[in-house]
Amino acid sequence: MDITFTEEQEMLRKSASDFLAAECSKTKVRELEDDNKGYSPEIWQKMAGLGWMGLAIPEEYDGMGMTFQDLTILLEQMGKNILPSPFVATVVEGAIPILEAGSEEQKRGFLPKIANGESIFTMAILEPSGLYDASGIAVKATAQGDNYVIKGTKVFVGMANVADYLICVARTKDASSPEDGITLFIVGAKAPGLHCEVIPTIAMDKLCEVRFEDVAVPKKNMLGELDKGWPIAQRVMQKGAIAKCAESIGGMQAAFDMTVAYCKERVQYDRPIGAFQALQHIMADMWIHTQTSKYLVYQVAWMESEGIACAMEAAMAKAYVNETYKWVTERAVSLHGGIGTSREHDIPLYYRRAKAADTAFGSTDFQRELVASRIGLIS
Repeated sequence: MDITFTEEQEMLRKSASDFLAAECSKTKVRELEDDNKGYSPEIWQKMAGLGWMGLAIPEEYDGMGMTFQDLTILLEQMGKNILPSPFVATVVEGAIPILEAGSEEQKRGFLPKIANGESIFTMAILEPSGLYDASGIAVKATAQGDNYVIKGTKVFVGMANVADYLICVARTKDASSPEDGITLFIVGAKAPGLHCEVIPTIAMDKLCEVRFEDVAVPKKNMLGELDKGWPIAQRVMQKGAIAKCAESIGGMQAAFDMTVAYCKERVQYDRPIGAFQALQHIMADMWIHTQTSKYLVYQVAWMESEGIACAMEAAMAKAYVNETYKWVTERAVSLHGGIGTSREHDIPLYYRRAKAADTAFGSTDFQRELVASRIGLIS
């Protein structure tokens, strides 16, 4: 296994870092937190011009044909700069399932529009039960003529307020196994009967409740096979978990760097507070957790790109990074003292995102159960 960056990957990392530092100041982040859309269409189009939305889309669909590992390099820089955007929703929750399960007509119809920044996607999977596995899918899709009619409620749907399309995970058949009878549908966001409401969150990101009130979807918009959609949803959850981990390690590194800089500058008792052993040990642990998280994420991103089965490694990474991102940012706030709790300071931006990242694509407990199952403890 080689997790060192190639020259091309290092160029991608550097160009992304420079672009985001110039375009996504913390002042801009705060503005977008209060903005109804939650992202900047201007920055979005610039990202499209750089080819970011099409990074992992094959060239035949107007993408760049790069790897999932390359995508995580980009996401790490986005996490470092806490860019508010529908990038993960569109590229991971939208493009990936279409690429892996879509018909040729769907690929040619949707992927170029994703690559050029024209279309924003998201996936509606989680429901009010809060269950991440197939047993939590209760939204119904019933065949009626040339359509399927979808009825039910999805929650915590990322950036649904600005999406052009949603991929809805719905139950099309009651079966003895909860994994059976699930189908995915591409639904236009402006379809009659579809209602979206932003949910207030600690990160002030745009997670939404989406209600499907007898929403008619053409049968041609079915993504993948009838009743066999759960493996597609699982793949999105797995890749989404890795993507969120990549963002998180970027945020972790930024919070660590800011804390070290502050502890070198802040003087108490005639010397920098970073000279005190107790604080040094806390920062040493912050560094250890950050570096360990990076290696876990780099490993699983490489495995995913190489086509190596990595469901367990993805769950391990997400469970660990969930906890370490919160731990590192909590210590960062503490070491900054009173100013670390101020909304005007940058550290709380990372702390709030660490809290939000915990539940995205599977909570820590859910990931631990996946690991326990893989090591034979859950039948």
